[in-house]
Amino acid sequence: MNSLRENIVQIAEDLTSSTGFFLIDILIRGTERNRVIEVYIDGEKNITANDCAEISRKLNEIFEEKKLIKGAYRLDVSSPGIDRPLLFLKQYPKHINRKFEITYRSGDEKRKFKGTLLKIEGDCLTFLAIEEQIINFIDIINAKVIVSFS
Repeated sequence: MNSLRENIVQIAEDLTSSTGFFLIDILIRGTERNRVIEVYIDGEKNITANDCAEISRKLNEIFEEKKLIKGAYRLDVSSPGIDRPLLFLKQYPKHINRKFEITYRSGDEKRKFKGTLLKIEGDCLTFLAIEEQIINFIDIINAKVIVSFS
């Protein structure tokens, strides 16, 4: 299964980067007779259902051409969704002025706060909570956008 996953990751990374998106994660579950492949992509702008459908169609074509997957499979391509934490620095710019829940390292401690992302300079993200807080991306343990319906 590892070599299958590695092949799918390489194909998905090549395809997404050539279309202006980037790969977030791939999950493979099920059995060889009934496999489910979940591909999560993101971009500097919001991902649409049409974007996911296009990537899915192209991935299916490549899988078939290379005879990569034996047996039946279902391929699901989607954006990570608002409930998943952001994993890469390049996911943050489109969320400027949105509220986050952040867990980060400060020395030997873990700290947590809610604040609005104000700006990004290099690897440093500036949030406004009670006061401005600058956090280096490498120190972020978990960052989730907080959904607001107001």
